[in-house]
Amino acid sequence: MTMKSITNPHRPDSRLAVVVSKKVIKSAVKRNRIRRRIYEYLRQKQNDIKPSQDIVIIVSLSEVLTIPYSELSECIEQLLDQSDLYKTTTS
Repeated sequence: MTMKSITNPHRPDSRLAVVVSKKVIKSAVKRNRIRRRIYEYLRQKQNDIKPSQDIVIIVSLSEVLTIPYSELSECIEQLLDQSDLYKTTTS
């Protein structure tokens, strides 16, 4: 998976998109299932993500459909960390 993000100062909230190409998986049902799995994880982490971000996750492997949810969440977590999209906590 690949993640692209950009700051959008015109919006107070973050927007999220998941792209799964027909080249990766032909079946629309399976592509939608991948999208739903990723959206569910991102929905749970929505409050931890910085505001005013436009985020796109591009799925490039069909194995995302069958990997366990724990591995999928670790992968997305790693992408969010690398992109520095988590809110910073001030102590």
